[in-house]
Amino acid sequence: MHIVVRESRDLDEAAAPQDLGLAPADIVFLSFSDSDLAMAAAAFRGAESTQPSVRISNLNALRHPMSVDLFSDATLKGSKAVLVRLLGGLDYWRYGGEQLGRRCRELGIALAIVPGDGRPDIRLSALSTLGSDELARLEALLDVGGIENTRMALLAMLGKRDARGKIAQPREIPNFGVYRESAQSVAALGAAAVVFYRSHLLAGDVAPVDALVDALEDRGLAVAALYVPSLKAADTAAWLQDELQRLRPSVIVNATAFASRDGADASPLDVADCSVLQVALANSKFTLWEKSQRGVSAADLAMHVVLPELDGRLFAGVVSFKEADTLGTELGVSLLRHVPYKPSVSHVAELAARWARLRSAPRHDLRIGLLLSTYPGRPDQIAHAVGLDGLESACRIASHLEDAGYDVACRPSDSRDLVAQLDPAKAIGWPLDAYRSAFDALPEAFKESVVSAWGPPEDDDALVGNTFRFRVAPCGNLLIGLQPERGQALDRKAQYHDPATPPRHSYVAFYLWLRHVAKIDALIHLGAHGTLEWLPGKAVAGSEMCAPRALVGPTPMIYPFIVNDPGEAAQAKRRLSAVTLGHKPPPMTDAGLSGPLSEVERLVDEFASAEGLDPRRRKVLSDQIVDAAIRAGIAAQCGLDAGMAASEALTRIDAFLCDVKELSIRDGLHILDEVELEAITRTLAGKFIAPGPAGAPSRGRSDVLPTGRNLFSVDPRSVPTATAWANGKRAAKAILDRYLSDHGEWPRAIVLDLWGSATLRTGGEELATALALLGVRPVWDQRSYRVTGVETEALAELGRPRVDVTLRISGLFRDMFGAQLALFDSAVALVASLEEDAGDNPLRPASSSEAKLDRIFGPAGGSFGAGVMQHIDRGDWSERGDLGRSYLASTQAAYRGDGSEATSASFEKRVKSADAFVHVLDHSEIDLLTGGDFAAHEGGFAAAAASLGNDRVALYHGDTATPDAPRVRTLQEECARVIHGRAANIRWIEGQMRHGFRGGAEMAQSVDAAFAFAATARAVDNGGFERLYEAYLGDPVVAAFLARENPDAIAAMRRRFEEAIARGLWQPRRNDLGEIANKDDSSREAAE
Repeated sequence: MHIVVRESRDLDEAAAPQDLGLAPADIVFLSFSDSDLAMAAAAFRGAESTQPSVRISNLNALRHPMSVDLFSDATLKGSKAVLVRLLGGLDYWRYGGEQLGRRCRELGIALAIVPGDGRPDIRLSALSTLGSDELARLEALLDVGGIENTRMALLAMLGKRDARGKIAQPREIPNFGVYRESAQSVAALGAAAVVFYRSHLLAGDVAPVDALVDALEDRGLAVAALYVPSLKAADTAAWLQDELQRLRPSVIVNATAFASRDGADASPLDVADCSVLQVALANSKFTLWEKSQRGVSAADLAMHVVLPELDGRLFAGVVSFKEADTLGTELGVSLLRHVPYKPSVSHVAELAARWARLRSAPRHDLRIGLLLSTYPGRPDQIAHAVGLDGLESACRIASHLEDAGYDVACRPSDSRDLVAQLDPAKAIGWPLDAYRSAFDALPEAFKESVVSAWGPPEDDDALVGNTFRFRVAPCGNLLIGLQPERGQALDRKAQYHDPATPPRHSYVAFYLWLRHVAKIDALIHLGAHGTLEWLPGKAVAGSEMCAPRALVGPTPMIYPFIVNDPGEAAQAKRRLSAVTLGHKPPPMTDAGLSGPLSEVERLVDEFASAEGLDPRRRKVLSDQIVDAAIRAGIAAQCGLDAGMAASEALTRIDAFLCDVKELSIRDGLHILDEVELEAITRTLAGKFIAPGPAGAPSRGRSDVLPTGRNLFSVDPRSVPTATAWANGKRAAKAILDRYLSDHGEWPRAIVLDLWGSATLRTGGEELATALALLGVRPVWDQRSYRVTGVETEALAELGRPRVDVTLRISGLFRDMFGAQLALFDSAVALVASLEEDAGDNPLRPASSSEAKLDRIFGPAGGSFGAGVMQHIDRGDWSERGDLGRSYLASTQAAYRGDGSEATSASFEKRVKSADAFVHVLDHSEIDLLTGGDFAAHEGGFAAAAASLGNDRVALYHGDTATPDAPRVRTLQEECARVIHGRAANIRWIEGQMRHGFRGGAEMAQSVDAAFAFAATARAVDNGGFERLYEAYLGDPVVAAFLARENPDAIAAMRRRFEEAIARGLWQPRRNDLGEIANKDDSSREAAE
């Protein structure tokens, strides 16, 4: 029998060790809560010399094991008693709790570790030296709280009891109640409720609450400030519901953290049926927030942003920061108190007042903006929205709002009418002088950034006769408009996700015009996604200097968003305070086979039916099948060569046909349905929108239905989940098996591409795949299911060598998953420390040859994208290496477990030495030709590897749409599969033709993506281009449709095919290169 040895590493080990330098005392009190510490400090402030000495510390300072050891040596020796109030349970401070229990027993020190969240934890009791009855009484004293109860709890640790020798019962303080209430019972905009923690009241730390109440009252709201211990306790929830029913607020501002829903149970705030704005009383100092690109810490992000989204709350910003308080100096602790941040308090109050107005004003008086994107900055692509017919959906919204009582005059009859109304010739003008006045009122730092990037307003080339012109269709009080170009049109893809580039004057002017001239009360942005949420500023918890807040200010935002894209929905939700209403993806259907593949299938079927008949007939059919496959352009994808046996060739052809035939494809585009339209109307009425999960219905996520709910995603602290770990292990095995089959050996180094949305959608399957390749597994807290660390899997269990894994992360992943960066970094360090042979563990020798084992790379903080598509769109590249170098330049930031970011050229070494690159797509509602992002990342890596001389690297595209049966294909195989199965498939094309202009745009986008893969990865060959050309420009019916409905799309396709020929990416079978242009002319004539 072999003993399997596992080594583990806890996430707390990533924290920096520190020595608190606290002298021993009679009583030591530890807690994560500053409110707890403040009450303890107040209880012994100015105490007489006869009183016991006290030392106080925040447990955040004792996360690192070394910090605990130093504290144990310096402070425990000579102390008499230790009281710990531990929020979150033992798994949040396991090493510290276990060491404290051991040392206190050795030193004879009284120790009590009690839970701080009301949930019993027998593990804490076992570590304590006091009995269960005494622990229960201490817990009760601290739970009730207040200065006197905290004082009694601390004195009880020294044996000071009541006359019966018992720990005193707590002096009751109401668990919940009304802190402040406006004198007037009726106000112009109605009532508002502010909900905050009782602990802040007990600690006298209520300055932010007072500031919020005052600001709301100044804006015409009658305000009640309500304090609660939490939103989860049954008695508290019942009281709060009764109080809200009495108040009938038009809006709620909530300052409590976490989520209050428990499974299907509603939050007590839901009873008011109004918008709930979530604010954060940040745990950081103002100076740290001011300098931070991320905006908030990982803990604040989870507590105040992500988890409240589970309740359907809208994050409105940080209203206070912690600053030093001298209260605890004499007790050896630097205490912090919340100080209101006035600009943010003002913003939140104004936003709350705007939501209240939506609820109180007559509908026919409300002015609504409805915006469509112009991504990616081309006339054939207006109203782009992933999976959505934005034009037809906008028409439906207009009709629905008219029926609901809004003033919607002269609304467009259909999408073609709307395109006509948005014609540039009908644009609305705004004089330059009026813009200057509005621009001058913006925050100075924001103005300076715009002028520095673009010059003075008069230099903007969008000006026409000293007038900015906006493509807006006025429909009474509904304004349907196109979001302007953020920058120059040719640079659009570069600037689309680039927070480093401020918007140009014409873009700024549009939003200022909407606010100050059109005076909109709410803004609807239709579909995933626009540019506003990607403008410069903090990733979350923005300031008044951040571009999104500077432009839209406190405007209620409604954002219908495809339900399978949680990452980019979260970007809109957190940077715009938007209600992200999930909408369905397009309906799915089987691809089947069309075009030349249907002829190949017919011959294969005939061959199968000829079994047992004349061998000569079977030989003829066999030759015909191979010839048909060659004509169809699939010979390379099937791996056919001249010396291959007929049986092997037929098997490969049949396998390719089956793979294509079983592909699920989109049947047209989605148009907002009645449930989704009603959700928009409810939101515009200031009603509460229930939260709903994001995910891909095609992957069995029936819980995302019904749509029309406010999207939320997973708690990042639980990533990867146990389910994701099981699926990720299967995907890792599929990757290794495919590489072994292709190359006859195991890979030693793999680069894995990780995106934020996919991680949210799957619970972290791709990260789990990376861990599985390394040979480590996550460790979860068994109560909360949050990831606490990693442990190794023995080589005997793995049955193969470990893989040196490098992560190339997206900007969204960077901003959302800081804890996972620490987790993976610790996993790399753990594997590198193992005493294993280099042949089994490639990280072992790397640890001695590399100064720092950087294995996480991505765009620099505040930047997004892969740096490729802007060059392809502009055409400003001469060779493949130009694209590869741009990809490398966009991936120069190395991210480390301690949260630091370093500029590093070592990613080039990882690319140069990689055996394989893998990107995984987890659902079938999009594919790698849906847009340019896949080509930018997958193709960008391929071009980079080639530029560095690594032509042997395997380029794999993982398919986990069926998670229990993952598939791994080469990039060339996947491109061919999608071209033949979807992009050139008449079933898909006919589905798009039902959508007029937008259908033509989707076809042009597929051609663009195929071109990008050819340019970067050489993954689309002659056969792929031939098939696309024949399906679009070569089919007279389709070409006539394009010329009629979206002539700009057919022109864009023609230019792209011509560029492919000019760059040598496509050698068409036709000799007449002018045929493309001629076909286009004839299609226009046919359309006319």
